[in-house]
Amino acid sequence: MCVLLALAAAASAQTHTARELAQQVLSASLDPAECYHVREIQIHQEDVTFYLTEGYIIFGTPVNGAPVTAVFSTEVEGGDAEVVLLPPDRAERQTLAAFTNSPNLDEHFTRAVFFFTDAGARSLADRIRKDPTAEKEQTMGRIMADKWNLTVANLTSNFETRIVLDLMTKSGAGAGFFDATLRGRTLGDFDIVHDARASEQIGAGKVSVHDGFPQWETWTRFVSASHRNLPPPAPEEEILSYNIDASMDSSLTMHCITRIRIRATVDSRDILPLEIDSAMRVTSAKIDGIPAEVYQHNSLRGGLVQNSGNELFLVVPPHPLESGSVHEVEIVHEGKVVQYAGNEIYTVRARGTWYPGRAFQFATYDATFHYPDTMDLVSAGDIREERTSNGVRTTRRVPEGKLRLLGFNLGRYTRRETQKNGITLRVSANPDFEAYLRPAQPQILVTDPTPTSRAIQVPRLVTPPAPPAEPADRVEAISTELLSALDFFRSRFGEPPLKHIEVTPVTGRFGQGFAGMIYLPTSVYLDPAALTIRPGSQIDEAFMSQVLRIHEAAHQWWGNIVTADSYHHEWLMESLANYSAVMFLESKAGPKAIEKVLDIYRAELVRKGPDGVTAESRGPVVEGRRLDDPSFPGAANAVLYGKGTWIIHMLRRRLGDPNFLRMLAELRRRYEWKTITTDDFRQLCAGFLPPGSPDPKLTEFFDLWVYDTGMPSLKLSYSVTGRKLTGTLTQTGVPDDFTVTVPVEIRTSPSNRIVRQIRTSSGPVKFTVDVSGPGAKAVLDPAWSVLRR
Repeated sequence: MCVLLALAAAASAQTHTARELAQQVLSASLDPAECYHVREIQIHQEDVTFYLTEGYIIFGTPVNGAPVTAVFSTEVEGGDAEVVLLPPDRAERQTLAAFTNSPNLDEHFTRAVFFFTDAGARSLADRIRKDPTAEKEQTMGRIMADKWNLTVANLTSNFETRIVLDLMTKSGAGAGFFDATLRGRTLGDFDIVHDARASEQIGAGKVSVHDGFPQWETWTRFVSASHRNLPPPAPEEEILSYNIDASMDSSLTMHCITRIRIRATVDSRDILPLEIDSAMRVTSAKIDGIPAEVYQHNSLRGGLVQNSGNELFLVVPPHPLESGSVHEVEIVHEGKVVQYAGNEIYTVRARGTWYPGRAFQFATYDATFHYPDTMDLVSAGDIREERTSNGVRTTRRVPEGKLRLLGFNLGRYTRRETQKNGITLRVSANPDFEAYLRPAQPQILVTDPTPTSRAIQVPRLVTPPAPPAEPADRVEAISTELLSALDFFRSRFGEPPLKHIEVTPVTGRFGQGFAGMIYLPTSVYLDPAALTIRPGSQIDEAFMSQVLRIHEAAHQWWGNIVTADSYHHEWLMESLANYSAVMFLESKAGPKAIEKVLDIYRAELVRKGPDGVTAESRGPVVEGRRLDDPSFPGAANAVLYGKGTWIIHMLRRRLGDPNFLRMLAELRRRYEWKTITTDDFRQLCAGFLPPGSPDPKLTEFFDLWVYDTGMPSLKLSYSVTGRKLTGTLTQTGVPDDFTVTVPVEIRTSPSNRIVRQIRTSSGPVKFTVDVSGPGAKAVLDPAWSVLRR
């Protein structure tokens, strides 16, 4: 505590702008006079411990009174160092093992570059100076400085904004950042981070290159020991409302003035951290009308030091903001977030991050857009004003409720507006499809006379003109389907967040569902007859296209009224939306619709990647997008959407239909405008189990299906002798400790059926049932209650 107070006092004694501090951080070279030969030094970062057994450590020149960088090297006889990181749960140990072949990280390393703002690390130099076994080595210091200064400078550019954020937080309340870039003896180069501001404070991973592009590869990420069983850190500022004025020029560059009403906290007294898409550059800021400093810099390792993947920038108030006080923050920013995709199609690359924010908070919006009058711009909310002047169209939109994200889209659309039971739905369609979606036309034989003889006809292959394909042809069908789905959900989950909903096309094969704004891939505008079977797959594309459309409509509830604040719980929003879509299709086509979806997802889960590992085995559903693998496209989706849908279905079977529907209604009521975690969902579901249910808290169910991997193969054999049915249930394809309760239906007549719950084991499980005669039959899990191969 004394060290922390001393550092805070040193910081307050020196007043710097954010840019000045950043320049100090970037120019802080290694100090040859601060190099030491050290032995048995330990650096503790909660769940991570670095053991500097023997080697040289050199510190950077001070920034605000203490160093923020150091380099350690084992280039000494007998030199060694080791890092130990222990993930706290099975899911994280499993994903770490997928990258490192070990559930715990215990790696010896030869060198490390450290960046830090936490008091313990910044006082390390003082601790070493007082260590009688440490020896100052200025000659080695000059050698290390020459060798490492360029590397340190290059790496510093990844972290200087995050470092400045802590150095400018004079209260020290949110301070605490530590990154180690290591050269492991076995694992090569990798990073370990401890970031006190993150929702998951401990992380490890590396920068890898795929298809020529560098990207961050997360090995593990979890809540640190001191934060476990506590609510996640709240954003530094509470966002109350947005007023946005956005102009789109003829080059598709967007110029914005965004005014945000915020409520300050102790962590935003001296500095406001915000995030925005990397295509946007912040040019100026004001707080309550007074100019404020802005600092923005991009970083390759942004995925390590923040969770959203957007670019962090800082706004420095002209004077401290009292905790609890409300202020207007004006941000001027511009960038090219809209791109031309050909065929009169435009794509918005930053649908929810084109304006500043922090942690996707619920807020009210008032947005005015100015754009060329030759184009159409759609966004969420009622149109309060629309006019055209001098070739510029102005549209003001005001959503009636709170939103987490405000999206928009731009194009030249055909639009159809319909209403039903107070819901206004407007569906937009592009004038054409992307080139890759136009189906190839079969070639036909025609004959032409040869130039030398009219008697000889030479056949040749030609491609006839493509038949006309108009996305607008599907607008009416999409409108009818979505209105019906919205009505279905409304009757079960309550009112949607907005009564005016825009449906608009996006390029690619994915969709998104924001409040009042549904993005559908242009492929869903194709005639269903053109969607058959994907090459190398047995998936019915027309059917799954229908699932996708309804899925995005269901996101009006799951993701925009009830939401999750971490990728660990993203599976809940996607799976609930997906299963809601399946329920709608079931209401139209009967149980076969749900079985068809589940069967498709089962096939996707057992599909193998180039390494021979199935999609389901990549990791638990709670690992979310961390399961993305460039070598196995679709694996993460198979788990997030496919296994997640199976999990919701299995819960439905355990709760029973009436309780399941009551649970969904209570989910919306209890968590309206709130975030929900996976464990919150477990507790909610457990409250709707029938009395006397086994696993009454659903802990075993969630441990097995949510926090772990495994899809068993199940085989049922039986024989009937007299009035006794003897059966054997055999489980394979999973670890020996995998055990699940499987329903077996005993049918003695069409009207007489009983269900026995059989628990699997590592070996065959035998059971007997008294029956009425030799015609009895045993059927394995006829209601699809257990995910299996």
